[in-house]
Amino acid sequence: MASEKPLAVVTCTAPVNIAVIKYWGKRDEELVLPINSSLSVTLHQDQLKTTTTAAISKDFTEDRVWLNGREEDVGQPRLQACLQEIRRLARKRRNTWDGDLPPSSLNCKVHVASENNFPTAAGLASSAAGYACLAYTLACVYGVESDLSEVARRGSGSACRSLYGGFVEWQMGEQADGKDSIARQVAPESHWPELRVLILVVSAEKKLMGSTVGMQASVKTSPLLRFRAESVVPARMAEMTRCIQERDFRGFAQLTMQDSNQFHATCLDTFPPISYLSHISWRIIHLVHRFNAHHGDTKVAYTFDAGPNAVIFTLEDTMADFVAAVRHTFPPGSNGDTFLRGLQVRPASLPAELKAALAMEPTPGGVKYIIATQVGPGPQILDDPYTHLLGPDGLPKPAA
Repeated sequence: MASEKPLAVVTCTAPVNIAVIKYWGKRDEELVLPINSSLSVTLHQDQLKTTTTAAISKDFTEDRVWLNGREEDVGQPRLQACLQEIRRLARKRRNTWDGDLPPSSLNCKVHVASENNFPTAAGLASSAAGYACLAYTLACVYGVESDLSEVARRGSGSACRSLYGGFVEWQMGEQADGKDSIARQVAPESHWPELRVLILVVSAEKKLMGSTVGMQASVKTSPLLRFRAESVVPARMAEMTRCIQERDFRGFAQLTMQDSNQFHATCLDTFPPISYLSHISWRIIHLVHRFNAHHGDTKVAYTFDAGPNAVIFTLEDTMADFVAAVRHTFPPGSNGDTFLRGLQVRPASLPAELKAALAMEPTPGGVKYIIATQVGPGPQILDDPYTHLLGPDGLPKPAA
């Protein structure tokens, strides 16, 4: 006999975001407050997303969480921080407003199931999408309507940027309590329809050093990081905002590459040094610069987070040519037909003079596959009960 129906069950999706002005380093570890502001592009959920279901029921005896079908430790400090913050906001809201949310829901335990449609911890910003989705879903199930930057941020700093679509800035804030360290949309996803994003997956392995530990080491030991945060980033934030507002691709692309390079320079300036880029990452960097030099213009930009995968920004009319250049430089292995995923890209042949200009020995299999995507919206609520990851018993549905 099925147990009583859960009090509430909600399923949401949230996007991945890619920083073009990088966040690296915290001034407060516990509250997750950054040493500098950052700016990101939200990617489309048709290609990359986290889906999360949260259910609360008085039948549940403990909080439980599943990620990609595996039960995880609900006691993880960051998960706990998110849960406590959402419950605090829900209590605060209930004290000021008596609506239709049953008061008992605050005393109920929650079950959460979450899954990504892309490799977790492969340097594809899975924690940002994951914690944004957790914050958004918990807020829906607990009836919280306030700004969720703080809830998401406590899980993973960059997660607050995944609460919005389009182009998003995370303002570092000044206050010690972090109340002004919030995410804000700079421009909606409809603002720059020609912009395209290619993710070049070099390795889907877990990285040697996670971002949290890497950041702590950089903050402690890198004088370059301090200089970057205080003397470089503020002007870059203003300039990047201008480039986005004016849809100035050349300016946007050059600044994106420069900021990525400076972030990786601060990693090398960390002691002992940290290197997230692989030799394939460096080949992609050279490929982009040679492609641009051949065209006499900045047509393509790269950015790398704390991992070897490249995120490429370009405009729709250049996408096919650049994909052809990638195929030439990194000939696909046996997966020729699944090498390009996501948005359709028209096949293009590489002109002989471009091939000559690239002047690069092919590295077969260097890029495992490409995901073609574009700028997309923020978190969404899914209304169809079929999409719930938890069954009526509050446990993960068996995989179809």
